[in-house]
Amino acid sequence: MYQPKLAVKTAAELKAILGKDFPSQVAKIIDHIDSHCRAWIERCPFVVISSTNAAGAMDVSPKGDPPGFVKVLDKHTLAVPDRMGNHRGDTFLNVLENPSVGLLFIVPKRREVVRVSGVAQVVRDPELLERMAVNGKLPELALLVRVREAFFHCGKSMIRSGMWEPDRWGSIDGLPTYAQALKDQANLSAPLSDIERGVASNETDRLY
Repeated sequence: MYQPKLAVKTAAELKAILGKDFPSQVAKIIDHIDSHCRAWIERCPFVVISSTNAAGAMDVSPKGDPPGFVKVLDKHTLAVPDRMGNHRGDTFLNVLENPSVGLLFIVPKRREVVRVSGVAQVVRDPELLERMAVNGKLPELALLVRVREAFFHCGKSMIRSGMWEPDRWGSIDGLPTYAQALKDQANLSAPLSDIERGVASNETDRLY
């Protein structure tokens, strides 16, 4: 196991390395969803949600749907639908123990992201779930987020990664398929071809 030689151990040491804050980067943080954040969220088809349980174990979960799937209920409240998935419920179980969450909203072709943090609840309000129907199918649950902080994050990470520039994308040759990873990591006895068919069916027949 790798052992670091120069670990940063104090906030003072970290601040000395990073240098002074840019005042605008502190002032830009707001405690609500303003018109700019709302416009971004309503165009967003992909959000990543971080959560932590009572023991401090962290989970990061991706959520994707047509743009506008995350509902801005008011300037302090967001709602994220839960779609068919792996039935693990990691985010929901964490929220029941520790309601603090972080969300990262990504819009294709835009370099910036919007970051939101707050406290969450797991809800089943029928009228809310009805607003989140896709193809006539309602989610069974939604994550209700009370916003504490919201702000735009600059686009340098997207620029450096070349995320939206296909000519800069690396090759995917040699990467394991999801089916292969499932077989090996879960030590499944089923033939790989059967697992591949199951994955394909899951991605076409169980979206909603």
